[in-house]
Amino acid sequence: MWPQGAIFVTLPHLGPILVWLFAHHRMPGWCEGPRTKLWCPPHKVLLLVWTTIYSVMGYASYLVWKDLGGGFGQLLALPLGLYAVQLAISWAVLILFFAVHSPGLALLHLLLLYGLVVSTALTWRPINKLAALLLLPYLAWLTVTTAIAYHLWMHSLCPEHQHQPTGEKRN
Repeated sequence: MWPQGAIFVTLPHLGPILVWLFAHHRMPGWCEGPRTKLWCPPHKVLLLVWTTIYSVMGYASYLVWKDLGGGFGQLLALPLGLYAVQLAISWAVLILFFAVHSPGLALLHLLLLYGLVVSTALTWRPINKLAALLLLPYLAWLTVTTAIAYHLWMHSLCPEHQHQPTGEKRN
């Protein structure tokens, strides 16, 4: 597996690292305060889950790459091309959530991402069933993330439903 496998496992983490480097000053406190809901996980949980998901996705992509003979031939164009596109959209979602604070745009990207991940899994299944199955936790987490984005978006559209500290009046 070494060194190609390590590269494939590490590659998905580049996006979140770059997002953090360029937008870490905008991240603290977001999804906290008045927007905090029981269903909105703490940042540490988000970090742990996304790290695990990205590592598993990277390993799954390595399995597909290896089973198709390695290199970067024409056989790899569709299965790894879909993976690359969904990975880029996944990184865009992180930017939209944590740097831009736009849950509506993040929600649209998440819906697109869900379809891309399903397409990737269906494309990978004939090549490597384990790789396709390894995308199932990602789909489950995307469901959770989509629900969070939807609720944050709805609260941004309907501020009268947001929790306000006791003693403050609404305008």
